[in-house]
Amino acid sequence: MRRMGWLRGLKFALFGALVLGLVGAVVTALWNALLPALFGWPIIGFWQALGLLLLSRLLVGGLRGGSGRRAHWRGRMSERWAQMSEEERAQFRAGLRGRCGRDPSASTPTA
Repeated sequence: MRRMGWLRGLKFALFGALVLGLVGAVVTALWNALLPALFGWPIIGFWQALGLLLLSRLLVGGLRGGSGRRAHWRGRMSERWAQMSEEERAQFRAGLRGRCGRDPSASTPTA
């Protein structure tokens, strides 16, 4: 049984390396095809492309995965929604529509 776990780990590592290599190659190819011609920026290599991917992940997504926070928020919101009465739900929807600018009952100013 231990041997199967070792093979599974090896397959997982190889698949991860393959995906990382493929994504790095795609980023390198897109950068080198577009940005030097459009903006005069320098051509980059594979490792620089992987560095850009890591940097963008750190700046935009942080170190942790984003789906866990969203799932926690959704769970809390569904609990609150289940405890609301129909009047409270209607009031909540109206408040969202008012904030998002999609309130069909709001009058539009005439010019």
